[in-house]
Amino acid sequence: MTYQLKSAFKMFALNSNRELANELATLLGCELGKCSVSQFSDGEIQIHIEESVRGSEVFVVQSTSSPVNKHIMELLIMIDALKRASTRRINVVIPYFGYARQDRKARSREPITAKLMANLLEKAGATRVLTMDLHTSQIQGFFDIPVEHLYGVTILSQYFEKKGLEDIVVVAPHNGGVVRARKMANLLHSPIALIDRRRLEANAAETINVVGNVEGKNVIIIDDLIDTGETITLAAKVLAEKGAKSIYAGCTHPIFTGPAISRIESSPIKELVVTNTIELPNEKMIDKITTISVAPLLAEAIDRIHNEKAVSPLFE
Repeated sequence: MTYQLKSAFKMFALNSNRELANELATLLGCELGKCSVSQFSDGEIQIHIEESVRGSEVFVVQSTSSPVNKHIMELLIMIDALKRASTRRINVVIPYFGYARQDRKARSREPITAKLMANLLEKAGATRVLTMDLHTSQIQGFFDIPVEHLYGVTILSQYFEKKGLEDIVVVAPHNGGVVRARKMANLLHSPIALIDRRRLEANAAETINVVGNVEGKNVIIIDDLIDTGETITLAAKVLAEKGAKSIYAGCTHPIFTGPAISRIESSPIKELVVTNTIELPNEKMIDKITTISVAPLLAEAIDRIHNEKAVSPLFE
């Protein structure tokens, strides 16, 4: 696909996911803007934009993945630099939006960090946010600027559809994942199942049940992110015990901390499909993991935003 970019278009990449940013630049037919990101001797971040951005519409690509706080500060400082350089519009492309799991007060005296992140981005000078698979959709309401929220389940579904699997059941690994599982099930024309984990009494052992028929089926566990891998590998183990024929899994954000890789390696999961919203180091790319790119989806969204066309077709 050929994109029509105006002369005022500029795109910059910071340090979290330069590979994805380079892919976006190639698809859009542009070059990444010149900027330097360095540190003072005490660790403070210094950013210098090495070309004029006056009157331009700028897109800044930065996932707020590990090291999370460093990447957030890089983004905020870059936004401030662009604002002070008289940029016309500052669009922040955040493929993975960090601090989104604290989106409400679950207990007294807890922060709502997703709202804090929204406040920081707006105060710094961002005029629009483009992101993927927020931990909960309600986070869009924390912003007073436009938020374009894309879904990774669409491209994950396309991948599994091309595999030609039969007798598919899409599985939500926890109660909060039912909406996502239903969306994939609709795209694949398949039923859904749910891993129901609950503790009936305070001191009782946790019970795990499978709601739905998975015996003899090719199951696909779908989630927005995988962190330590405990939830998805436990779900895979239970599904295997219930007689699932083969077990696949997919997620948009491969955070993969602590024992995640070893858990996935030793689990009954046949293939785990992830996207490149987070750049994975080579040591985490095991044979079971397949990475698909979100660059085509993000590139089309950027083109639509830049040319003031509707982004809603990408949500379907």
